[in-house]
Amino acid sequence: MNVIIKNLDNGIKNVIINDPKTYNSLSYKTINELIKILKKLDKDINTKVIILEGAGKGFSAGHNLKEVRGYKNRSNHLKLFNLCSKLMLQIVEGSKPVIAKVHGAAFAAGCQLAASCDLAYSTKDAIFATPGVNIGLFCSTPMVAISRKVNRKIMMKMLLTGEPIKANYAKDIGLINDHFPKSKLNKEILKVARNIASKSNLTIKIGKKAFYKQLEMPLRNAYKYTSKMMTLNMMAQDAKEGISAYLEKRKPKWKNK
Repeated sequence: MNVIIKNLDNGIKNVIINDPKTYNSLSYKTINELIKILKKLDKDINTKVIILEGAGKGFSAGHNLKEVRGYKNRSNHLKLFNLCSKLMLQIVEGSKPVIAKVHGAAFAAGCQLAASCDLAYSTKDAIFATPGVNIGLFCSTPMVAISRKVNRKIMMKMLLTGEPIKANYAKDIGLINDHFPKSKLNKEILKVARNIASKSNLTIKIGKKAFYKQLEMPLRNAYKYTSKMMTLNMMAQDAKEGISAYLEKRKPKWKNK
């Protein structure tokens, strides 16, 4: 297995890409395992938050170039890139919040993976890049996720030069939420994860779906859609419980219904 799961507290699951010999490259096998695991956790009522990280020296170097070089025809390449896109969509369209925990390098499809996560935190010395242009392969699929997080001019510079950016700059441009010293990263991410895990599963599910959906819509359509989603949310038992708990100055007891 190239991917392992660790059970943490409060319904938090740690998904680890465990292929340090290839710098946690996103091989066909690894991508397939990630998809299966994320789907499984998405259906698990006890899972509230997923933390995604890489074992060893860094997060992920992107696609396995040795594997890619071995492909002999167009269909193999297309199959790989389609599967990778499926992984990114699973993260975005899944109901559980996914937090990227980045150390070392997040390059190419690895940077895409971090950008696809709902939240992303890194060590202070982490670096991010879309270096495909350096080997004659433009980072076309990685740019889909990353360009939805950062300014167009910044994205184009990353794509055209292939130069890495540091964690502090990645935070400034909105690619990651924050960065911390390596010794504090785990503690800080768990603090965020536990906060999210304390909320209603149903509310998070409705909210996450609505967030990504409305981003694709014109302004008027987005308001029309989110009004429907808020109404749907308002009809849930947890919304009624949450409002009552707030007015009665007590902690809510979620039923996830």
